[in-house]
Amino acid sequence: MAFPSTPSALWSISLLTVLFTAAVHSNIVNGRHIFDDDPLQPVTSDETVSVGGTVTLTCRVAQSDNSSLQWSNTAQQTLYFGEKRALRDNRIQLHRSTPTELSITIGDVQLSDEGEYTCSIFTMPVRTARATVTVLGVPGKPQISGFENPVPEGETVTLTCTTTGSKPPAKLRWYKGDQEVEGEKRRPDVVESVPDDPTYNVSSELTLEVSASDDNVLITCAVDHPSLAPGDKRSEQALRVLYSPNVQIQPESDLPREGEKFYLRCLGNGNPEPLSYFWEKKDGELPPLAKSEGAFLYFSMLNKSDNGVYLCHADNGIGKNKGEYTLLVQGTYLTHEAKGSDDAPDADTAIINAEGGHSGAEDKKEYFI
Repeated sequence: MAFPSTPSALWSISLLTVLFTAAVHSNIVNGRHIFDDDPLQPVTSDETVSVGGTVTLTCRVAQSDNSSLQWSNTAQQTLYFGEKRALRDNRIQLHRSTPTELSITIGDVQLSDEGEYTCSIFTMPVRTARATVTVLGVPGKPQISGFENPVPEGETVTLTCTTTGSKPPAKLRWYKGDQEVEGEKRRPDVVESVPDDPTYNVSSELTLEVSASDDNVLITCAVDHPSLAPGDKRSEQALRVLYSPNVQIQPESDLPREGEKFYLRCLGNGNPEPLSYFWEKKDGELPPLAKSEGAFLYFSMLNKSDNGVYLCHADNGIGKNKGEYTLLVQGTYLTHEAKGSDDAPDADTAIINAEGGHSGAEDKKEYFI
């Protein structure tokens, strides 16, 4: 503690401190003043501040008799006596000094700054008031573990979220997508005190049974604490789920035409992607002009005999699945504008009649099923 260097100032402050110490307990009841109607009785307020923040301590009296106000710390060391600094701590600054008010600020607040501060006015008798400063330990960003490996669908995964340095103990909240997860899926928070430190470490576990639809879903752990605004500190990671392929067959076009090239593509949406594909025709063998190459089934020239249901089997090591596609090849015939088929009763007859039609005329074709 540092005081003004002049002997007279040092003697004055020392005397005031002695008088103050002798009078503190006589004028305080349960930490509060007993002179509620006394215009010279100082009035203070309790304050809460987060570690690293700045707190303002204000002491006021209703009237002034030209006596000086004084702020003292939790160890009863004088901080300010009127406008005079008594303790060399650059974190502590004078905010306002008038005959009826003495306000000081404490910057870069630490946990050790917590406690009761005393404002005194050196009347006869000395009047005092106390202000309790509560310092909040700011929790660290939460850390999630348990995502080391992808999880096969149908199995469970247990995730752990941990945050350190909170005071009072923080609360942890879990979210799956936008929905908070509560109830049987999560265990209550585990709070552990830190040796020789007023802060706490908090952890929480979340157990989920995953499905294919959970792949890439965000799991979020958020810290709930009075030192933080909602959402200030959170961590999120995406679930990685291994699941069997969901197989679909995609045709090259929606109008497979007789005599043309054509292919079917097998789409095996799984995690991981399918390693192998197998093509077959339901109730029969693959057509002689059809050739399978991995996820593709190629037709070099479509024929109506190719009609039928085709199956694609996909295997990605996690599981197998199949998709099917019904192929209907559309035939061709010449219209009456082409080669003298005005009287053709149906499409097949039109094609037969067209074989001996007009030479040099531009053919016109329509397609039918």
